[in-house]
Amino acid sequence: MSKNHRELSFSDIDDKWKLALDPDNIFWGVITKNNGNFLLPDDLIDLYKKERKHLDSEIHDFRFNTDLNCIYIDPTDRCNANCTYCYIPSKIRKHGVQMDSKQLDSLLKKIAAYFKNSKKKPVIVFHAAEPLLVKNILFDAIHRFRSQFLFGLQTNALLLEKTDVEFLKKHRVGVGISLDSPDADINNRQRVSVRDGGNFEKAVQAIKWFNGYEGLNVITTVTKHNVSQLSDLVKFFHAKKVSCVLFNPVRLTQKPSLNLKPDEKVFAEYFITAVEKAIELSKKSGRQIVIGNFANVILAIISPTARRMMCDISPCGGGRTFMTVTANGDMVPCGEFIGLKEFAGGNIFETSISEAMNSESFKKIRARIVEKIDECNVCDFRNICGAPCPAELHARGNMYQKAEFCEFYKEIIRYAFKLIAEDKVKYLLREDAIQQLKYEYKYSDRN
Repeated sequence: MSKNHRELSFSDIDDKWKLALDPDNIFWGVITKNNGNFLLPDDLIDLYKKERKHLDSEIHDFRFNTDLNCIYIDPTDRCNANCTYCYIPSKIRKHGVQMDSKQLDSLLKKIAAYFKNSKKKPVIVFHAAEPLLVKNILFDAIHRFRSQFLFGLQTNALLLEKTDVEFLKKHRVGVGISLDSPDADINNRQRVSVRDGGNFEKAVQAIKWFNGYEGLNVITTVTKHNVSQLSDLVKFFHAKKVSCVLFNPVRLTQKPSLNLKPDEKVFAEYFITAVEKAIELSKKSGRQIVIGNFANVILAIISPTARRMMCDISPCGGGRTFMTVTANGDMVPCGEFIGLKEFAGGNIFETSISEAMNSESFKKIRARIVEKIDECNVCDFRNICGAPCPAELHARGNMYQKAEFCEFYKEIIRYAFKLIAEDKVKYLLREDAIQQLKYEYKYSDRN
């Protein structure tokens, strides 16, 4: 790889395209290889010089000055499932505490007071082990606080009923349903329920009840056991009117998950095949399905400050743009830190959100930036991938190391640049997201 100007790098995307990129501010240009030598056109260099200062400031502000805007609330420690890769220790899931209605009401009032001067509604996501174990107090809270917050819910769907779905749709709640395979046996081996084998039947039924609801996402955790099924999952979900699916690599925060990690090269190959299938189905049917975490990679390239998933920016969003409140009130930077007591920033029933945000444990997470990580500090894609996840890497013995799925991320980012060069962005992002984007700069060497 050769260098030109300040931090401007040239590299191959594939046998047709080459990339010019400033890793610090994500200014980029994709150029066909038939334009001669491996050099940037003068007008693109001029554009880079013109935009560099503005982009430097924009990405710095996004990385270090974005305010807290989302709080995950785990209203219960307990779960009615026993997923093979769960990041919450089993002792907590079996014997943990649950909030009551008074505690949840007090918590939400405290959060509302913290955000009273915010220009946008803050987001509250009910997460946990399984939040629907305390369904009644959640639904009551959603109804009472609907004017103050935007709500989300992540569930395995085991306790979800048709009337619940109607309530969630009526209140415009964002819903994530967990499903790992189009095959019941494979899914249920990963997502084991305490009773009845697994969540496959209930999750599929719930997806049908939602019937194309735009606020529904399906989350698939990718392991070595289902990695070959990603394209089949796209077909499966598209047929059931799901418009967005996330294929998240299994987090390795807990030791049992280590044996589930898919080979990174294999993962990248199947992931790319799944993206191609999503494009194909979106074109043929006129009904879009997008892969959410890949859409976020696209946004990280074409509109870095518009990305919504804050795990892939450095520092990550944990203890910065979002935080988690556990069932006993502990405030931790992210749910991945549950069970790691040293990262608690206080207890919300006893201290304030501001104290947590200014705690040493939260500052420690915000201090982890790619510039301080060997290999990442010289990687062209460092501000696109962000080297996730600090909790996962802390569990592996050192927070300051490159991501567990580093090679996978590199392959996917190169592939994203390829699709952008081929003008396929309209198939990769939700239509509403595309409509909100506008050009700040644009260059084309096509004649």
